[in-house]
Formats: sequence, structure tokens, C-alpha cells
Amino acid sequence: MHLYESIVPSGNAYKVRLLLSHLGIEYETTFLDILTTPPETRKPEFLAINPNGRIPVLILDDGTPLAESNAILFYLSEGTKFLSESKLGRAKILQWLFFEQYSHEPYVAVWKFLTYWGDFSDRSESEVEKLRQRGQEALDVMERHLEGKKFFVDDAFSIADIALYAYTSAAEVVGFQVDGNVRAWLKRVEEQDGHVKIRKDPTGKCPL
Repeated sequence: MHLYESIVPSGNAYKVRLLLSHLGIEYETTFLDILTTPPETRKPEFLAINPNGRIPVLILDDGTPLAESNAILFYLSEGTKFLSESKLGRAKILQWLFFEQYSHEPYVAVWKFLTYWGDFSDRSESEVEKLRQRGQEALDVMERHLEGKKFFVDDAFSIADIALYAYTSAAEVVGFQVDGNVRAWLKRVEEQDGHVKIRKDPTGKCPL
């Protein structure tokens, strides 16, 4: 398998790297510069792989490209302990994958990117406040859900936890409030066999 990701540590690519590590799957990596103008992800050779021009993309062993981080997680987890065997369990996992991409990543991830590799100067005060508020709301939803629970679905470590861990692990560092249930869950995720940390930032701007 071959993973396309960015030179700066992307949480979306980290999700895929994390699951590949848990599964013990070897793969090659191509790093693309998303900070140039235009980004390398918008050049014709990459658009031929993913017309949406975004990372990550995983090239499967048969040469098929698969984009969208949570779709990649779902594909890789099929038939493993990281995806529930029950119909309802899989639906609950999908529920949290959708939550992560709709209610969490657009705010926490964007805040992280602007903090380290961009800036807030082209955002209005209301836009900045919306990012902060919606990001915190997502973390608060997680905090309430995790009350009395070890993991997000059926108290079993799954791709729902991997998807949500990637950017939540950086949330406090960039200024969001992370409360006790989420904090304890982050520690449990980090204690799982096969856990790896996110890559260091080669630009030196991100301390994680």
C-alpha cells in the first residue's frame, strides 16, 4: 500500500497511519507540500489520483486509490476488531465518523492549521469565534458521551476512537478546553498496542 499525505503533520493522514500501525500493515509514503501555491495536491498528477485534490489518499495493493480519511479507516477495518460485527455497532461507528467530519474536524482541525501554518488575519471576528465555539461544542459532546464509558462504541476500541483521537489530541495545546472524560479517553487510546504518535512537524512550527 502507498499513502499520500502532507509534509506538515495532517490529523486526517494520522488517522490512517495510526490504524495501519495497529493492524501491522507495511506501506510506503509520499509527502506532498500543501503550503506552496498551488499546493502539490492541486497539480494534475495528483488530481489524476484524487480529483478532489486532498490528502490522504491510500493506494491499495491492486492500484486502486481510496480517498477520504474515514472511508479509508472503514475499508481497512473491515473484518478486524476495530469495526463492530453487529449492524447496529457499525452504524454507531459511522455515526461518530460522520460527527468527526461534520462537527469536529472543520473547527478543531482548521483552528490547528491556522494556529501553526496559516493565520487568522483573513477571518472576520465572527468567523474566528464560530471556529472556536463550534470546536468547543464538539469536544463538549464527546465529554458528555464518554461519561461512564471507556470508548465511543460498545466500550471497545474502534475506528470511531481513532478518527476522533487525531485532532482531539491537539485540541488543548491550541487552546480548547479538554475535560476529564475526554482526557481519560485520550490516555486509554494512547495505551493501546500499536499506538504511534503523530509525525513531528518538519517546519518546526507545530510543537506536537
